Amino acid sequence: MTEGNFVDYVKIYVSSGKGGKGSSHLHREKFIEKGGPDGGDGGRGGHVYLVGNKGLWTLFHLKFARHVKAGHGGDGGSSRSTGHDGEDKIIEVPLGTVVRDKDTNEILFEITEDGEKRIVAEGGKGGLGNWHFRSSTNQTPRYAQPGMPPVEADIILELKVLADVGLVGFPNAGKSTLLSVLTSAKPKIADYAFTTLKPNLGIVAYRDFQSFVIADIPGIIEGAAEGKGLGHYFLRHIERNSTLLFLVPADADDIKKEYDILLDELRRYNPEMLDKDRLIVVSKCDMLDDELKSEMKKQLDKDFKGIPYMFISSVAQQGLTELKDKLWQMLNTEA
Repeated sequence: MTEGNFVDYVKIYVSSGKGGKGSSHLHREKFIEKGGPDGGDGGRGGHVYLVGNKGLWTLFHLKFARHVKAGHGGDGGSSRSTGHDGEDKIIEVPLGTVVRDKDTNEILFEITEDGEKRIVAEGGKGGLGNWHFRSSTNQTPRYAQPGMPPVEADIILELKVLADVGLVGFPNAGKSTLLSVLTSAKPKIADYAFTTLKPNLGIVAYRDFQSFVIADIPGIIEGAAEGKGLGHYFLRHIERNSTLLFLVPADADDIKKEYDILLDELRRYNPEMLDKDRLIVVSKCDMLDDELKSEMKKQLDKDFKGIPYMFISSVAQQGLTELKDKLWQMLNTEA
């Protein structure tokens, strides 16, 4: 999937169908000049549904579908005939889609399961025919109910990527390179910051035909929680990950400082991020000799007490099997 086809935010106007009018018909046939009321009910208006589809990974198919309107209900007829129901409209969305009210920014609901079906705009009820209003004192009512009006709403669909592991790091830390060697994903890789502008997903094949999903999130910069850089456009994707992999290059000036900045940005965006499992991975370790790596380990033991860390090299294919084992263990160990 190319970056241009990855759409994770769309605004849509939805409108259900209005209910059909009830009929005020009076029964007429040969030899019966003044029959009683026999007006039927109006049909209900069509609903607008959102349905989860595990086969979708993006909201790209809704990029140009800015107006979705369901069908109107049919009017009631004679002989207590009920009008037809309006045509329902179904909007398929990927799992992890959050639905917000555009005006209030309130979260209405989230779609997290395949086949989950939720009404986003309920169709108007059909009006009752005059048959319902007959009584001993009013045997020929000549009125019926109108149908209920449609429900209109402006909604925001916001995709939060569903992945087991999220890659967190500064721009150009080597996240895309790591994703490309762990999975069959083909992210854009180049020697400049913000090469990745959209999240990339890859499936890591593990032993015994098992697998887990890893997401490469565009690089964080200081001030991202306030919207600096790519800001909230990517931070929300980390909310769904159960494990966070902090990637810091071995040639960083201060590994602990970089980690603290990354962690602080996540905390300021959503404090619940700090409850997730964390793994610190020092990349580009092929540049280190054994003596330098030993010295770095002593410092990292002091800096990251209780937080696991590893050394890898995506280019030299060093430590990748151990990394897969560690991630699998973290994902499958109950808290």
